[in-house]
Amino acid sequence: MSVFRRDPFDPDQSLEHQHHAGCGHGHTHCEPADQTQCQHSSVNDVPQPALSSEDAMSRAVETAVVKAIFGQSDVSRRKVLAAAGAGVVAEIVRGMFPLDTAKAMAMEIGKIEKPDLSIGFIPITCATPIIMAEPMGFYEKHGLNAKVRRASGWAMVRDWAITKEVDAAHMLSPMPLSITLGAGSPKVPFYMPAVENINGQAITLANKHKGVKTAQDMKGFRFCVPFEYSMHNYLLRYYLAEGGLHPDKDVQIRVVPPPEMVANLKAGNVDGYLAPDPFNQRAVYENAGFIFKLSKEIWEGHPCCAFAISQEFANTHPNTFLALFRSIVDATAYASDKANRKEIAKAIAPRNYLNQPVTVLEQVLTGRYATGLGGIGNAPDRIDFDPMPWHSMAVWILTQMKRWKHVDTDFDYKTVAEEVYLATKCNELASEMGYEDRTKTYTKHVIMGKEFDPDKPDEYLASFPINNL
Repeated sequence: MSVFRRDPFDPDQSLEHQHHAGCGHGHTHCEPADQTQCQHSSVNDVPQPALSSEDAMSRAVETAVVKAIFGQSDVSRRKVLAAAGAGVVAEIVRGMFPLDTAKAMAMEIGKIEKPDLSIGFIPITCATPIIMAEPMGFYEKHGLNAKVRRASGWAMVRDWAITKEVDAAHMLSPMPLSITLGAGSPKVPFYMPAVENINGQAITLANKHKGVKTAQDMKGFRFCVPFEYSMHNYLLRYYLAEGGLHPDKDVQIRVVPPPEMVANLKAGNVDGYLAPDPFNQRAVYENAGFIFKLSKEIWEGHPCCAFAISQEFANTHPNTFLALFRSIVDATAYASDKANRKEIAKAIAPRNYLNQPVTVLEQVLTGRYATGLGGIGNAPDRIDFDPMPWHSMAVWILTQMKRWKHVDTDFDYKTVAEEVYLATKCNELASEMGYEDRTKTYTKHVIMGKEFDPDKPDEYLASFPINNL
């Protein structure tokens, strides 16, 4: 629960973030001196709707003033409020300090510089938060008149973002790293403030390959992926290499825009692809292929797509950037609730968004789907939504970019990760809005049973016998 979500005039609500030993309630904000009176109202236990930008600003001003009056002592504040009553203390505080004036000043300082925005996207379910934020009102809620603009491929989205034809973009999570490093494009510093989706991809094979069991059976296959700098490419390469195949020698991998993948599969131009949905499910729907493996079976919880913005735009329009950031985090949290998935499927299905049958999108978003092998799959987390752009995920991506020689410059992993992925800021913002509060930005990951330690990237990279080094 965010400090700025809590009511500073409620004695039962703490304004502390820190976790202290000794509180057996499972909460993260009990002060040692107050452990015997640790009372938590239901607002701390039950998820609450996110505050609007204006409400959050108003609450932040109230909280700052109250904390200053009580010398930053939350124990003193709560004791006085309990003894005198919230109404009495609130009137005294308002008499001592012009809260309304302070709020008005804060609102003016936080005024959105550019409310009319254009956001580029590719029509895939990975873009769900960015797309649904328009028809479902998340941009409007945070003071923006943002319109999503559909692109046919990732190179188009990248070029739009670099040339400022759009203000922000839906990108693959490796793209802000590659663009910042100047790999495959002009070198332009980008931020990746939030991940859009985790999991949500699959290896789909043509129906003639239903006998395939392992990567070894795929030798000589022609695959396609949506972009060179994509999790699809790196996960496919990882899977093949772990199975003993060199992805640049034993198979062919070429780039095909996601909307063209099913047609290529039906025409026999490719044997399969590791692709974003809905094009795995669409292949089943059109009886063109079957789902061989969900990407979550390669790396459970892997990042895929993301919200990206140039550092120039974010620094020139800080309040617009913050409002947009809040919109995406808010929409992502809504999408993470599986109870909302069917509603979301209907919102993003129309022609100007994904242009897909609702039934296809529901199968992807709910995780109950036809496999193409005559059965029904049930994987509720086939796709999920978590905005946290872990720095450790960025480091892993950078190791794979080096492994396959997709980048030829030397760099410090953590420096690049922390410049591009705004994990700390995302966590602060999510916490402020009442969503999950993380205590770190690096963690270990397990990919196909092998642990990745972000503190040892070079050692990890050297451990792979199949590479282009």
